[in-house]
Amino acid sequence: MAKILVTMPDEFLHRIDGVALNEQRTRSELIREALRTYMRQRGMTNPQKAENDAKILEKILG
Repeated sequence: MAKILVTMPDEFLHRIDGVALNEQRTRSELIREALRTYMRQRGMTNPQKAENDAKILEKILG
């Protein structure tokens, strides 16, 4: 699995960490889920491709 570096304001990161803590999951899990959701929503012009891309991410990343 690849690792990436993402830059964001400290306040935003603290909010993300708060949500992850409340949902009892890791920061990485929360961000992966957010990206899967984004990909599905952006797929309105090509929903089948977006759904396939999201399923690939789910398989790879869990």
